[in-house]
Amino acid sequence: MTARKAGVKRETAETKIEVAVNLDGSGQTEFATGVPFLDHMLDQIARHGLIDLTVKADGDLHIDAHHTVEDIGITMGQALREALGDKKGVRRYGHAYVPLDEALSRVVIDLSGRPGLEYHVDLVRDRIGDFDVDLVLEFFQGLVNHVPCTLHIDNLRGKNAHHIVETVFKAFGRALRQALEPDPRMSGVVPSTKGAL
Repeated sequence: MTARKAGVKRETAETKIEVAVNLDGSGQTEFATGVPFLDHMLDQIARHGLIDLTVKADGDLHIDAHHTVEDIGITMGQALREALGDKKGVRRYGHAYVPLDEALSRVVIDLSGRPGLEYHVDLVRDRIGDFDVDLVLEFFQGLVNHVPCTLHIDNLRGKNAHHIVETVFKAFGRALRQALEPDPRMSGVVPSTKGAL
């Protein structure tokens, strides 16, 4: 299998984003986004997904973190799409349940080539520190639209907002890892009856 790596730069009037991924990494990370809580969550994706991930962002944080977080999701989705290539030999589907104390979330992914997000997470407060919890949805919507993939995120229970969000990101990392894994029985074959994803 060829190296599954990619680096993407995206620049708008609001943000400058750089993302590099290695889908066959070991969870190495480097972050400079200006949004510490997001850095913590991206670290969960990388470590649980066993992908190497570098994210650098210069955004209009003097306004708020919305554009930065959304555009990181978009750029990360573009990098994942590029690193995946034609998707030959991957498992395509992945799922994970992850608990953290009282919180439990389930994430299911299909590297379908079609964007679709079902996001069912009711958080108990509006902010985690300085982080607006609405931006979790914005991050995943941006990512899903640009991989593109089908993603179902369900928080099944939880009382602590930090725990809930962390279970979502950890479960996403683990589901993504499973979907990206080479399937030895599908070597050189696109896992679709259509012959393309």
